[in-house]
Amino acid sequence: MSHSVEKSVHLSTPRGQCPGVSAAEYRAALRRHPAGVTIVTLNAASGPVGFTATSFASLSLDPPLVCFNITHTSSSIEALHAADSMVIHLLGEHQLHLAQRFSRSADERFADESLWTTLDTGEPVLHGTPSWIRTAVHQLIPAGDSTLVIGLVDRVHWDEDGEDSPSPLLYHKGSYFRPTSIDL
Repeated sequence: MSHSVEKSVHLSTPRGQCPGVSAAEYRAALRRHPAGVTIVTLNAASGPVGFTATSFASLSLDPPLVCFNITHTSSSIEALHAADSMVIHLLGEHQLHLAQRFSRSADERFADESLWTTLDTGEPVLHGTPSWIRTAVHQLIPAGDSTLVIGLVDRVHWDEDGEDSPSPLLYHKGSYFRPTSIDL
């Protein structure tokens, strides 16, 4: 069964005014597009802070910029606004437990100290992550009910690809997945 919701949007619709698509309709459409799972970590005055972000994207190669969004109601938003830098972890399928941990309440995220350490620059980094990117907070742009976070990449880490390299962890329709190749 197919669903289609069309709303008439005129070029004269004022900026910031909702064109008529509800949050539920919008969410239903986006759930059908898979996203890589990332965890963002940073160092705050009160200790380590972290959260999952499936809106991560590469933004620019020159300069190297990445972005993601965080809702204004997130328990991590104040710490992010105060941060100068952060680490974005691109999770592998073997890190489902971390994705679930960082989706729960903030006090549980860093409770198991065997899962992480800190970089020489102070940010928490999660063990076993196939790739991570350290960024300076470049821009925070309010956008609707979220903030678009743009990070200027100043350090990268990746594991060498090999037979035992983990596949990326994906999120699709409210569940976690691993990709499978399509043989052509």
